[in-house]
This record gives sequence, structure tokens and C-alpha cells, in this order.
Amino acid sequence: MFIDKTVVVGISGSIAAYKAAELVSRLKKMHARVRVCMTKAAEEFITPLTLQSLSQNSVACDMFLPAGKWEIGHVSLAAAADIMVIAPATANIIGKIACGIADDIVTSTAMATKAKIVIAPAMNINMYENEVVQENIEKLKKRGIIIVEPESGRLACGTFGKGRLAEIDDIIESIYEGLLYEKDLIGKRVLVTAGPTREKIDDIRFITNHSSGKMGYAVAREAKRRGAAVTLVSGKVSLAPIKGVETIYVDTAQQMYNTVIGRADDNDIIVKAAAVGDFKVKNTFTGKAKKENIKTLELERNPDILFELGKTKKYALIGFCMETEELEMYASQKLKEKNPDFIVANDLIMEGAGFATDTNIVKILHQSGEIEDLPIMSKSDLANEILDRAKILLK
Repeated sequence: MFIDKTVVVGISGSIAAYKAAELVSRLKKMHARVRVCMTKAAEEFITPLTLQSLSQNSVACDMFLPAGKWEIGHVSLAAAADIMVIAPATANIIGKIACGIADDIVTSTAMATKAKIVIAPAMNINMYENEVVQENIEKLKKRGIIIVEPESGRLACGTFGKGRLAEIDDIIESIYEGLLYEKDLIGKRVLVTAGPTREKIDDIRFITNHSSGKMGYAVAREAKRRGAAVTLVSGKVSLAPIKGVETIYVDTAQQMYNTVIGRADDNDIIVKAAAVGDFKVKNTFTGKAKKENIKTLELERNPDILFELGKTKKYALIGFCMETEELEMYASQKLKEKNPDFIVANDLIMEGAGFATDTNIVKILHQSGEIEDLPIMSKSDLANEILDRAKILLK
């Protein structure tokens, strides 16, 4: 993931410094070149030897490298960095960087680098909420520095509140986003639907489908990484929520219809990736129905969300089509009847495509009549292909 990329990890004097070992280890496993610098205070909490072993590089603790080295430590680190992350970042380090003070290896490297910087604060809740600290954080945000908000919970001092170092997954996500993504969707709003809908038979049973939600979640995640404000309308899935994405959970097709139609006009791009059930049960039962009482299920059609969105669209509209036969024919029919800008069609019986897989193989059918055959790719890569084409429509 980080092949041929250098991540400079700065560590300051917080009890959370021990977590930097996991961060360095994880980055190495993701094939990054990892260089570590740490303040003298950080050495009170974790040894340079530990981080040297994990990073497989010498650790910079002083402003200048020992005699015999021609490089100036902070300058060489700053030049080598594709991105710098300071985790944990104390109130002291945050204040120094905000005010342009460079009196240790970490702040000097931060001042000297032209790479993007990610800062993950960790401190006592009262320090974090201090007006001066918050002003300094806002200064850093305005300068384009990425702040990974701390978590709430029990702190090392015994108090409870916001101040715990963010989860390592969240820090890595911010590094990944800052390093590999252009913010080409900043200022745009994207609405994505994902997952299955469920239609009640009784209070125990329901009708649904096999959708895992992976494709829709991939689109939402990639849109967020590219800077969009994202709303995800999701059926019930086993996927973790995406931080930074507003997620609205729904159950039935009618609930999804009401949510999407009510928000549609506020968005620039709508991606309808959910597998919405075509029918609901008309003769539902209260409680748990006995088998002998369920003679037949009377079905009626659910509202068609894509059709409604395609009537008077003020946004780039993307639909999905899943078939087991005659893929192009049925996708073309859906494109004509429901009027999205393009349809992403995949054959559920193809190996590497369909429900619950991490890859997809699709055709993209455009209103112009053009049909694109895309090779097998990850759902994240496909999400970016979809967003690239949606972005063109906005122009």
C-alpha cells in the first residue's frame, strides 16, 4: 500500500508513546520506508532501540547526527519524507509547531519538510479542551495539517474524556488519505446507498437478499478520501461504520426511498449501489406467525428509487444493475427506463464479481450508447473509476 513511500514518524513525550511502536510496525507491514524521530521527553516512555528494531532504520533523537555524518538530521528527514506523522502529539509539540518554534528534532523536521503532516494529539482532557490548545489546533488545520481527533475514554491520569490517542487504524487511514489522494471532490456532496433492504413477513421473519454492502461502502469511503462530504444510506450490514461519513441506517425499501428522496437535491453525485428489494409483503403478521397460518404471501411492489431520482435529476446519477443472464440487454433497458447518467452492470455468476466479494467485473453503459468493459479490480479501485466518471459529468 505504501510501496516506495517514506513515512517519517515523530514521537513526543506522552504516555501514549508506546503506541507508536504498533504504528511503526503496521507501516512497515504495509511496505513503507519508516524513519523515526523522537523528542528527549519521548525517550522517557519508549526506547529508541525498540523503534529502531521495528523501523529497521536508525532513530533520530538529536537536532544533529553524530560527527562523521554529513547530513543534518532534521533537514535530511524533512527531505526524505513523503508524509510526516506526529503520534502522539502533546500540547507542547502542537503549540510549538503552531507558533513556528523548532527547538528539537521533531519540531525542526516539521518546520523543514514540504511534505504533508498528520498530527494525532494525545493528552489530558483539560489540556485538550484548553482554549489555547484548541486555537493552536485550528491554526494547524488552516495550514493544511491533518488532525486525527483523539478518542474519548479513560485517560492515563484516571479521568474520563476526550484525549486518548486515536486508534492506529484511524491514524493509518489519515496517512493513507493524505499521502495517496488528491482532494478533487472538496466542496462536493455525495450520497451513496449500500446493502440490502429487508421486508417484514412477521416480527421474526423477513425477505432480503445477499448484498454485503461492500461496493457501496467502497464508493462512500473513496469519495470521503477524495474530500467529498458523504452521506451513506445503508441497509443492515456487518461492515464497520466509516469515520467521517454520515451514515443513516434503514431497514425497508420504503425507508430507503424516503431518506434518499428527501436528501437528493442537496447532493452533487448520487450513487445507487444498494440492492433494494423489488417487493414487500402485503399481508404481514403480528408476532411470530405459525407455519400453518402462512398459506401464501401476497407481494406488492416497492417504490423505485432510481426511477424517481431519474425524473428531474439535478445531480450526476449512477445506477447499478446485477443480472445472471443477458447482462447488456437488461442493463440497457434499465438505463433507458430509469435515466441515470450511466449504469454499472455486473454478472453475478462470474467468478470475482457479485455479492460479498472484494473484487468486481463490470460493464459501464452510458446514455451516449458507449459500453465500457472493465477488467477485474478491487471494489475500491472500481469505486474510483465510478467517481472519476461522475466528476466529469459535473463539468
